[in-house]
Amino acid sequence: MSTKADPTQRSSLSRRQRLSRRKMLVDTGAGFGAVALAGMMGQSSSQAATAPASPLSVKQPHQKPRAKRVIFLFMEGGPSHMDTFDPKPALQKLAGNPLPESFGRVITAMGEFDSPVLASKRQWAQHGESGLWVSDWLPHMATRADDLAVIRSCWTNGINHSGGVCQMNTGTQFAGRPSLGSWVTYGLGTENENLPAFVVMQDKGKAVNGPRNWGTGFMPAVYQGTDLQTASPPLTNLASPAYINHRQQRTELDYLAELNRRHMAERADNTELEARIRSYELAYQMQSHAPEAVDLSQETSETESLYGLDQKETATFGRMCLLARRMVERGVRFVQLYHGAGSKWDAHSKIEQNHTKMCKEMDKPVAGLLTDLARRGLLDDTLVVWGGEFGRTPMSEKGDGRDHNPTGFTMVTAGAGVRGGETFGTTDEVGLHAVDDRLHVHDLHSTILYALGLDHRELIYLHKGRPERIDENEGRIYKKLFA
Repeated sequence: MSTKADPTQRSSLSRRQRLSRRKMLVDTGAGFGAVALAGMMGQSSSQAATAPASPLSVKQPHQKPRAKRVIFLFMEGGPSHMDTFDPKPALQKLAGNPLPESFGRVITAMGEFDSPVLASKRQWAQHGESGLWVSDWLPHMATRADDLAVIRSCWTNGINHSGGVCQMNTGTQFAGRPSLGSWVTYGLGTENENLPAFVVMQDKGKAVNGPRNWGTGFMPAVYQGTDLQTASPPLTNLASPAYINHRQQRTELDYLAELNRRHMAERADNTELEARIRSYELAYQMQSHAPEAVDLSQETSETESLYGLDQKETATFGRMCLLARRMVERGVRFVQLYHGAGSKWDAHSKIEQNHTKMCKEMDKPVAGLLTDLARRGLLDDTLVVWGGEFGRTPMSEKGDGRDHNPTGFTMVTAGAGVRGGETFGTTDEVGLHAVDDRLHVHDLHSTILYALGLDHRELIYLHKGRPERIDENEGRIYKKLFA
């Protein structure tokens, strides 16, 4: 059977009905373009409708929060609680003698449990309307006594710095779990689009364990902390090269983001890649906003003096505390400052020289931070936490120092509705063991989350099918801390 068209039929078509190839393309070209445009718009609309929410978008807390943000002042190395906030007159009575067996034995980092008791040389006084006991090493923090809620009954499992710092930051002595700041960021998201949700600052050293302390472990890397430099500029490579204008950079970033998204489409489980893509956009936003956020020249000389920026000993940590205030003002959710990074509070010998220097460096800046937050109305909804990874022993080491003490130590909080001017829990007569209202690190973490409106029992991340929590299913909220 022939497939050719009947020429008589073809010739019977009117000239008007006949279409040349050129005419067809001219008449229908615009139509094809409209179809393509409609297809692209439909695809764009479909993508927008199905695109997942940003992992950093604001999330609702489980209950009404007392705090919107946290500033964690980490005294790395372990400050001596019985020389700062937990006076122990029995040390004077027992000085030079072995610790009585009635106090029990503990495993010490240096194994010198049988060393004689070391007296405290501190002078103690009651401060504020509350009459809170504070040693003469902290005269400036003492002026904020009525803001301070002192927890004297903390304990941890970490006997050395690596394990202790890791547990205070992540809940466990071992690497691989998300940091407290990461849990907060995961649970609440960010309040700003131009700065990180979680910021870390270190003073003149490098923190033990490094980025592991503010890392995300098994969580997506997008929740990790951003290390802000204390020297100027706080963020390296923040400024664009002079030959690249705003429009060029925006175009390049958009194109790079599109290429990265295509690459990531087949690698959905690569959270580091997702975090890198988001970091590019955040870096772009920070180029416009971070310079203003870290520009301390905007502060008055009175404010700089309040933080101790005009004194050599306090200038470094004072700058960090002032930057912390500026960060939380701009919606940063979790700020962690390391004082003594590199375990400089670790006074195995010459504790008088060591702690005199360390307290001098941070006392005025911390008091300045509390004062500044209060007068700006920020202390009401900012939880400030002060402390190290453990305390120190009542027994001496090397004759004039103290060993690590994980079985009893002090943490101090302020703001966000805590009962300032009060002490909570106790250690024994020499400060060796937590006795009443013992609070493990898991309890501290659960309580900090509670202040932010997060229930530690409900803040869960599924890892390999297993529900994970910050407290490893062991924490409890210490509600006595709050008014």
